[in-house]
This record gives sequence, C-alpha cells and structure tokens, in this order.
Amino acid sequence: MIEILVGSQMGAAEYVAEQVAETLVQAGYETKLHLQPDLDQLSPTKVWLVITSTYGAGDLPDNIQPFADQLAQDRCDLTTLSFAVITLGDSSYDTFCYAGKTLRQLLQQHGAKPLIENLEIDVLAADLPEEQALAWLPQLVNSIKKGE
Repeated sequence: MIEILVGSQMGAAEYVAEQVAETLVQAGYETKLHLQPDLDQLSPTKVWLVITSTYGAGDLPDNIQPFADQLAQDRCDLTTLSFAVITLGDSSYDTFCYAGKTLRQLLQQHGAKPLIENLEIDVLAADLPEEQALAWLPQLVNSIKKGE
C-alpha cells in the first residue's frame, strides 16, 4: 500500500498525484490518495509518497499545512516508515520546492527513511509536471522493491 499525501493549492499537484496513483495501480500497487492528510489516519508501516506544490515564498499549500503542523508538534515514531517526495515549484523563486524540503525534513526528524532523492519539478520547464513525475516513477518503484 502506498499512501499518497497531496498538498495542492491550485490543483496541479493533485492532478500529478492522480496520474501517479493511476500508474502505480496499473503496476500492481494499492494506493490511497489523501487530499487532507491527517497523521492520525496514516499507517507508519506503509510507504508514503508526498506530492506537494510550493506556494508563495516557499510555503506549504493550505490543505497540507495542518499535517505539517501535526508532524512538527507530535512526538510520533516513524522509524518503520519509508517515504518519497515530489515537489512542484517555480525556479524563478529563491524558495524553489521548499515545501517538499520542509516535509522531508519533518519526516526524517521522526525517523522516517527516504527511499529516493526528492523529485523537484520546475513548473516553468517544457515538460508537463505529470510527465516528469511519471518518468521518475520507475526509480521509486525500484527503491520500494528493494525495501520489500
């Protein structure tokens, strides 16, 4: 089971998450999308895939901010958790993809193990964000299989 945690302000990250989930299901994985992630409703024994946009000056989207606040305030043990992060951002900002960096740091502070380096998608690039995410996905699948 891959829990997909979505942080989306304008809908782009949500669309990427839907495309990624669909592709993972076709590859034989069970997925669950969380459009309002809640730490209390997630299993730390599953794989979490965080897909978020960066909003404003490196901020988290409104729908995932409460989850980040939970992580920052909770003393939860996530040492059984493996995760990966896809972040959408605008490279013309100094805070390019900070939302993903913030969530990765919060997860690691609780002992969670990253499966792979963050995928940082520049929305100014020629390729569509979902195409970049789908091109990266085989690397994630390989790292999940190594951990099974």
